[in-house]
Amino acid sequence: MKRIAIFASGSGTNFQAIVDAARKGDLQAKVSLLVCDRPGAKVIERAKQEHIPSFVFRPKDYASKADFEQEILTQLKEKEVEFIVLAGYMRLIGPTLLAAYEGKIVNIHPSLLPAFPGKDAIVQAYRAGVKITGVTVHYVDEGMDTGPIIAQRAIPIHEGESLEQLETRIHELEHQLYPSVLKTLLEHR
Repeated sequence: MKRIAIFASGSGTNFQAIVDAARKGDLQAKVSLLVCDRPGAKVIERAKQEHIPSFVFRPKDYASKADFEQEILTQLKEKEVEFIVLAGYMRLIGPTLLAAYEGKIVNIHPSLLPAFPGKDAIVQAYRAGVKITGVTVHYVDEGMDTGPIIAQRAIPIHEGESLEQLETRIHELEHQLYPSVLKTLLEHR
């Protein structure tokens, strides 16, 4: 069973979907660590409820990205983490972690990449008036949502649909797709 760390910055709904899949046995993985860069984030409470250790930090407390990534790396090694899963982590991964976990870091993004990379992708797609959007799981590289695509699922944007309705459907799709893709990735490593 692979030991994974989940990096998150917000409410943690994808974190919870992955933890639930692992608990049910749908995903052969042990969530060994939550890494969070926002001390007040709701995901921290989710991790506590699931008895999953957390490393919570403030990037501004470190002199550089390399310094806080080195601290993260220490935490990952202590927990014997083999694979990193980004789930709403709102920072680019730097060279320190990329070198240590090359080909072993994945992310989920709420658009059909390469369309609408970066922050607020659902809002970007909605405002652009596109008819189809979706979700992408990809490997992480040094760019903003530029790593090789692993899987995508598309959904239509319905006529008259509110942004909130679209966000709900995108998140439901993420919660189905991410554990499924992780299952395939981790079982074939």
